[in-house]
Amino acid sequence: MPVSVVTGGAGFLGSHLCDKLLGEGHQVICLDNLITGNIANIEHLSGNEAFRFIKQDVTEYIYLPGPVDFIFHFASPASPIDYLELPIQTLKVGALGTHKALGLARAKKARFLLASTSEVYGDPLVHPQQETYWGNVNPVGPRGVYDEAKRFAEAMTMAYRRYHKIDTKIVRIFNTYGPRMRARDGRAVPAFITQALAGEDITVFGSGKQTRSFCYVSDLIAGIYALAQSSESGPINIGNPQESTVLDLARKIIDLVGSKSKVVFKSLPEDDPKVRQPDITLAKRLLGWAPKVEVEKGLKTTIEYFKSKA
Repeated sequence: MPVSVVTGGAGFLGSHLCDKLLGEGHQVICLDNLITGNIANIEHLSGNEAFRFIKQDVTEYIYLPGPVDFIFHFASPASPIDYLELPIQTLKVGALGTHKALGLARAKKARFLLASTSEVYGDPLVHPQQETYWGNVNPVGPRGVYDEAKRFAEAMTMAYRRYHKIDTKIVRIFNTYGPRMRARDGRAVPAFITQALAGEDITVFGSGKQTRSFCYVSDLIAGIYALAQSSESGPINIGNPQESTVLDLARKIIDLVGSKSKVVFKSLPEDDPKVRQPDITLAKRLLGWAPKVEVEKGLKTTIEYFKSKA
């Protein structure tokens, strides 16, 4: 039975990854300091003998006895509100946390997968974004703490691959949604759903014409697992190339909820990307992966989750 470590395993994506790994027959060790993660995301696993939770800040030395086969480094604040409120922690987990997780991979001779992000492309001048694009990032802007933390993490991962011959993989994750997102974490889908369910005005930043491409969480995790099991190293984009404007998303959620909410507009945050769409040619060709869940179906499931938490 393979042993997998998931840093940030009590977060939105990390907890779904823990579920997937357990379903595939892995023993899972979940590390999380719970700054943005939530123990409720993994409480359903508490009776599973193949699952173990350790509360730990991964920017500090990681000691685990016994063998480890896979390390999935998902620890990081990942929403605009989080990394603007926790700028130093975001930079530290991208730098020190990645260093410590790679050190564990080296000590255990484990395969290492870094959860990177489409934010490495910044406010892109190329559309859709291919893995060969180097990005357009403002390193001194407010979003730079997240963008540059992930860019550094990619550089560190590649350095360990080249110098220490670690088996590494990099996935660039595009906008993802689904159950276990936090209601008001600053991301569009949970914010719009929460506001619509409460009958509040839905806040759209800017004109709402900026685009995003939303991938349902089960599709994303399937792509990440496929990369982990493959011989590919990446970086590889995983996301849904079906692009829509933020305003269209808001209107769709109002319709699906059956809400009387109205859309109101506020100023666009600094350095907010105008477009975001993954080119998933590599994922299709190298991993045989493509998203399956239609956005409307995924939104309905996510809306039901938020209703259950209201």
